[in-house]
Amino acid sequence: MTLLIDIGSCLAYGIVGTLLMALGYAVVDLLTPGRLHDLIWTERNRNASLIVSANTLGIAVVVFSAIMASEDGLLLGLLSTAGYGLVGLVLMALAFLILDALTPGRLGSVVAETELHPAAWVNASAHVAVALVVAAAIS
Repeated sequence: MTLLIDIGSCLAYGIVGTLLMALGYAVVDLLTPGRLHDLIWTERNRNASLIVSANTLGIAVVVFSAIMASEDGLLLGLLSTAGYGLVGLVLMALAFLILDALTPGRLGSVVAETELHPAAWVNASAHVAVALVVAAAIS
């Protein structure tokens, strides 16, 4: 019976993590011009792929840390994981906007460029860096 409960908990945390990563994708899509779906899967755009990958990895790091530090009890653990994940997403979006304000041009438009742009790497590293800060604050 314990195994079934553990499997159910794993499934519940997996669903929360997957929903947070999907929300992260949607946030990046809102912050950048064009549809990410078209940029990545139709146009095979490396900049968009890099930024979305970093965002997804960042959310996964936050979710991992939140699960490891989660409260006793499944419901509280899921709520704290979702809360920390949302904080991570908000901070990653804020970092994107701050970088956009501090750099020349529009950072969001870099995503749509066909050649891999150095600013995409800066943006991607900011996503991961913010996620690591949030993960450290959780533990």
